[in-house]
Amino acid sequence: MNVNREVVERLSRYRSVLLRLQALGLAKIFSDNLGDALGISGSQVRKDFAAFGMRGIKRGGFQISDLLSRISEVLGMSGPLATVVIGCGKIGTALLRTYGGRREGVSVMAGFDINAKLLAPEADVPIFDMREMIPFLQKHAIRVAILCTPEDAAPGIMEQLRSSGMVKGVLNFTPSPLRSDNMCVVQNIDICMELEKLFSVIHLMGKTEEGN
Repeated sequence: MNVNREVVERLSRYRSVLLRLQALGLAKIFSDNLGDALGISGSQVRKDFAAFGMRGIKRGGFQISDLLSRISEVLGMSGPLATVVIGCGKIGTALLRTYGGRREGVSVMAGFDINAKLLAPEADVPIFDMREMIPFLQKHAIRVAILCTPEDAAPGIMEQLRSSGMVKGVLNFTPSPLRSDNMCVVQNIDICMELEKLFSVIHLMGKTEEGN
């Protein structure tokens, strides 16, 4: 089934909300309530769920456990999501500390860097020399990598990841915009641009309020 990225993003957001509700002890939810939590309509929620065979009980809502099981299956999140961090500077180190081990299903298994002072092969979440990256990716069947290197290093490392034959997705935190292709999907995270967008939204909201 062909699924566009917007649908995948919504399913991921549904899953996040449902996990929090389940942790609070809730067992059922209505599509309108879930839609409100995500800022979309209940009909959109029902449409997304129906596309994957998820249907609730009229006036009875959806079982949260059933939704989580099905969404996790659809998104390939039934098991731990193993990844690695490439570039262990400030952003990379923060990701290692946050997601080292397993958190919300995401498990950062190792970091890689060229700086010998940062290497820590015996740590709980080890940091290895870059020369060990490809063998590690292949040994542990790593399909997604997180790229946090300096901008000038990013294109070359991206080529290494593509040539590994394992990595199918890259979360790119570097300033260098990288392109997806039929071998690997790239998600570019430009923090500066996201902040600019947020400031612009606030600015336009202020203009609208002034006009009322």
